[in-house]
Amino acid sequence: MSKSKTNKLKIFNDPIYGLISIPNSLIFDIIEHKYFQRLRRITQMGLTNLVYPGAHHTRFHHAIGCMHLMQKAIQVLQSKNIKISEEEATALCIAILLHDIGHGAFSHALEHSIVDEIVHEEISLLFMKKLNGEFNGQLDLAIDIFEGKYERGFFNQLISSQLDIDRLDYLKRDSFYTGVAEGNISSDRLIAMMNVKDDQLVIEEKGIYSVENFLIARRLMYWQVYLHKTSLASEILLVKILQRAKVLAKSGVKLPASAPLQYFLSNTIYRNNFTDETLEMFSRLDDYDVLSAIKEWCYNEDLVLSKLSKMLIQRKLLKIELQNQPFTDSYKTKIHKKIKKKFNIDDSVLPCFIFEDSVANQAYNKKKPIKILTKKGKLKDIAKASDHLNLQTLSKPVIKYYYCYPKNFSKV
Repeated sequence: MSKSKTNKLKIFNDPIYGLISIPNSLIFDIIEHKYFQRLRRITQMGLTNLVYPGAHHTRFHHAIGCMHLMQKAIQVLQSKNIKISEEEATALCIAILLHDIGHGAFSHALEHSIVDEIVHEEISLLFMKKLNGEFNGQLDLAIDIFEGKYERGFFNQLISSQLDIDRLDYLKRDSFYTGVAEGNISSDRLIAMMNVKDDQLVIEEKGIYSVENFLIARRLMYWQVYLHKTSLASEILLVKILQRAKVLAKSGVKLPASAPLQYFLSNTIYRNNFTDETLEMFSRLDDYDVLSAIKEWCYNEDLVLSKLSKMLIQRKLLKIELQNQPFTDSYKTKIHKKIKKKFNIDDSVLPCFIFEDSVANQAYNKKKPIKILTKKGKLKDIAKASDHLNLQTLSKPVIKYYYCYPKNFSKV
């Protein structure tokens, strides 16, 4: 074995799984690439650390963890006589390693403010295709798997389904870093119970209780962590700050910002004009650009931008009310009058500080079922195979409505 190859077989010490090995030199070179290293500067959970102070882990942590779990899943399936070649195994690891490479700063916030009508999965694919050019076509199979074009359908299910490697890592990892024990799933047990039947990824019947726990844990993590009302208020505030900055930049106001952030503030970026130049600028943009700019914007002449920025930096967040029914017009009128009088806000800028919308959580989607392989070799939807009554309930979307408005406007 050559010295250069030996040096590429590194290991990571992960707090969740312990030692994680890099399977080959190609994957090492992809991890070393600047596009992938950028994930060290993208937080996995956006601004959730304002609620759970330990939640500072990054997309880099998550991607490496997913690669590790994929290696384990491949080994389990091979041990059950599912033929997976070395080339296919490498492609699966690359596909899961790069599945989130298209996330922007603070993960989901930029999808609603800096770019329009293009989601991170599409940007991930653009990055993968760009990397494929640099690696002389060695990512062809990984891209086919990622897009669901490969002939073996269960490969794509390992990347994207209701019980995929992505979810197995982020639930366990986010539970660990937030300290929310309810999300601590048994990823090892779930992977050990994986099998393939009729080209579908399935879970053996003896793993049914682990699947039930996984679905319930996911539901609890969404309401307790991902859709926690303070996390929501923080992300909404970040989105509104960036949207306001974009309005000002387009009207000719010079805002202090890094070159990549300036690019996205000054241009309207859609799917159809996302060029190679845009991708390069996107690859240079991370949490540090956004946070540094917002610190400067705290002292901007624009009242809206400075107030919103100070709210986020000083954690004087908007008050957020969450309920099962839409807020009535009479209630909203009452809040408008109260805020306008209390803080002396002009009518023209009032909508910049009062927001409303809804969030939905569906723990289990019957349209993309998790299949249980019974001892008799039959396939059953987990909702029918389980004796847990809650699984039927978990398949119904739960919608909650929120209303945000200032509570400490005069203090920032």
